[in-house]
Amino acid sequence: MSSSAESNPEAIETAAAQWLARRDRGLVAAEQDAYLQWLLENPAHGTAIGRLEKAWQALNQLDQWRPVHSPQPNPDLLAPTRRGYWRMSGAMAAAAMVAVAFMLWSYRPAEPVAPKQAIIHPGPERMTLEDGSIVELNAGAKVDVAFTPAERRVQLVRGEAHFTVAKNPARPFIVSADKLAVRAVGTAFSVALNSEAVSVLVTEGKVRLDEMSVATDSGESAPRELSSLIAGQQAVVNMAASTLPLVPEVREVTPSEIERALSWQGLRLEFVDMPLADVVAEFNRYNQRKLVIEDAATGALLVGGNFRADNVDTFVRLLDVGFSVDAVMRGNEVVLRRHQ
Repeated sequence: MSSSAESNPEAIETAAAQWLARRDRGLVAAEQDAYLQWLLENPAHGTAIGRLEKAWQALNQLDQWRPVHSPQPNPDLLAPTRRGYWRMSGAMAAAAMVAVAFMLWSYRPAEPVAPKQAIIHPGPERMTLEDGSIVELNAGAKVDVAFTPAERRVQLVRGEAHFTVAKNPARPFIVSADKLAVRAVGTAFSVALNSEAVSVLVTEGKVRLDEMSVATDSGESAPRELSSLIAGQQAVVNMAASTLPLVPEVREVTPSEIERALSWQGLRLEFVDMPLADVVAEFNRYNQRKLVIEDAATGALLVGGNFRADNVDTFVRLLDVGFSVDAVMRGNEVVLRRHQ
């Protein structure tokens, strides 16, 4: 978004309405990161979200009316309070229409309303190899394992996989993908293969990239070293290029970029309009560091999103930025409370 749009209240309010609608149906992992980044970009973004939430809460009072009670809603439900009244801008009115449409669509008088609960998304397929190395397979990925006394070789047939390699300097660990080989001793990295490129992201230690089956002067085939990568670096090698040799494009990646790239790993928890107290209880099932709600008002906040079960820090940051909830360390606990 341009700087002029960032300073335009109407543009900010429109974006806030869009984010609020997405939050209502539940954010996927990538949207969760984008929403947090958007809130951090400008204090006005969080302010706009707060204004729209108040309008949304007022409209939620329509939930008190059902056709079984009366053919017409109670006109006092949305009446202004004695303290004053609020006005809707175009963006707020749009968000209000979304809210009303959602409530009317979701209303089913003949069906009981089920209590909301966390949706648990299982983690990726996990393989423990004979040497103790661990391979995590993203959805649809496939590997073939061929260990010998001299080396440990894994071929990535398709998709994406993350490797946590058991250290053994005498027996190198090699992942091949198309014409590329990734050589490691004791490290952690991911490899993604598609029809055009191979991507390698190093999260721990160091790896070497080799081009396989390169003819030597003697007529024999041998690997050719392309580059070395250390933790925090990513290389993308274009396999569709007609010219050889292969040329890796290497760049530095930030911790947040690594987190997004590996967001498919681990057990995930999805929440849709659940009280914070219930969300905290779910997180505490999977983490030694416990979240603690300081008061009932904080515990009653309705939150939603899609999170890694072990990523408490990102969840707490979102509460701070998006819901005005402070986090205070107390031993092995994180105490949560609304801003005063």
